[in-house]
Amino acid sequence: MRKSIYILSILGAVLITATNLSCNRNNGDPSSPEPLQFPLPEGWPQPQYNFSANPLTQEGFELGRKLFFDGRLSKDGNFPCASCHQPIAAFGTYDHDLSHGFDDQHTLRNAPPLFNLAWHREMQHDGGIANLDEQPPAHITAANEMAETIPGVLSKLNADPTYKTAFRNVFGKEEITTEMMTRALSQYMLMLVSSQSKYDKVKQSKDQFDVNEAAGYEIFKQNCNSCHKEPLFTDLQFRNNGLPVNPDLNDHGRMRITGSSSDSLKFKVPSLRNIAVSFPYMHDGRFSDLSHVLEHYNSGIINGVTTDPLLKNKIPLSEVERGLLVEFLKTLTDEAFLNNQSLVEPQ
Repeated sequence: MRKSIYILSILGAVLITATNLSCNRNNGDPSSPEPLQFPLPEGWPQPQYNFSANPLTQEGFELGRKLFFDGRLSKDGNFPCASCHQPIAAFGTYDHDLSHGFDDQHTLRNAPPLFNLAWHREMQHDGGIANLDEQPPAHITAANEMAETIPGVLSKLNADPTYKTAFRNVFGKEEITTEMMTRALSQYMLMLVSSQSKYDKVKQSKDQFDVNEAAGYEIFKQNCNSCHKEPLFTDLQFRNNGLPVNPDLNDHGRMRITGSSSDSLKFKVPSLRNIAVSFPYMHDGRFSDLSHVLEHYNSGIINGVTTDPLLKNKIPLSEVERGLLVEFLKTLTDEAFLNNQSLVEPQ
């Protein structure tokens, strides 16, 4: 069973802030927002997100959840956040290489799965967004994604009495603002914590790997752990993993943000958690299954100026070793997370 504790280093700030906000908003009204615990798994590093600036509440989480699945955040009503970030795929795009957007357009990249976002310093494959709260407007206003304007979204939300009441209960203000909307979305996304896979249970001495999974774990530790560090299974760095550029997309990754040629073809190292259900793989979804991914690291790496030094010699694994590695990677599937009904579309 998942152990949920307050983040010790910010507990006081969160509780004090939540208490002050409750008093200011409601003048002692007992119906003030209920503080919500962030489920920090035992032994994990401290999150990067500043919870003291956006204290979690049950009402804030539920409001963000409603927004996440609401098509009105898009121009034509057909593209809520959840259209690209689907629960069935660990909040990634199920079975599509590039995400679909407004007017039958495609995005530049495969939508990354959304979980454990509290530990991310920068968002997106290229780190182009510095804070989780700043993420939604970029996608709401992208012409090939949700294609709406922020004033357009706020107008729709402010015209809905249910939303007006919900926002007032959470933030204590009558008029819905951009900041209130993005913080509500953050409260929902922060609670997308995946930490209850078989791997986690083994680490907690609540389960055991079978012989193949155990062998695969040893292969993982010898060949993959430098970039896919436990327990997040990513080091959150930007690396060039030797993929040739897709000529149709001409996406050079981190260099689009920094303008530095030293960042060409570098993308954020993805987490391997839930990898068995979050296909297709890579920033552009070019690989449909794990066998293609492992074959790339075995023989497909292109050694360029910015290719990561850890991959210069590739990762040569036999067919048997690759099979064992996949058996271990399957233990990172978090069924409790994938089937958590409190995270899916509210009815």
